[in-house]
Amino acid sequence: MYTVLVIVQVLTAVGLIGLILLQHGKGADAGAAFGSGASGTVFGARGSANFLSRATAWLATVFFAVSLALAYLVHGEREAASVIDRIQPAAAQTAPAEASSAEAPPTQAPAVEASEPAPIIPD
Repeated sequence: MYTVLVIVQVLTAVGLIGLILLQHGKGADAGAAFGSGASGTVFGARGSANFLSRATAWLATVFFAVSLALAYLVHGEREAASVIDRIQPAAAQTAPAEASSAEAPPTQAPAVEASEPAPIIPD
């Protein structure tokens, strides 16, 4: 199912790119007045605008629907919500092993005698 949706997603994206590149921008009308040949296209002077814009809207709808379906499928497959959630169980498993080690006695910091206060350094 996941593979089929990814294939549909890629084909839809390529189709959207092609349809968007085929469409004329809003500035193309001014260029057509000076003989750019827009009236001699396959769809005619205004015939392609309706077909291409509707096809683009449908492909965009399919693209978003497949994106939501893929997000829903991937959400159910993940094992942990975040990186921290994945690290905490691993740290909990290693902590008792380190604490049960009786070979190494705990080290303590040497006691510091407070006979003389630390010097204050001006800024």
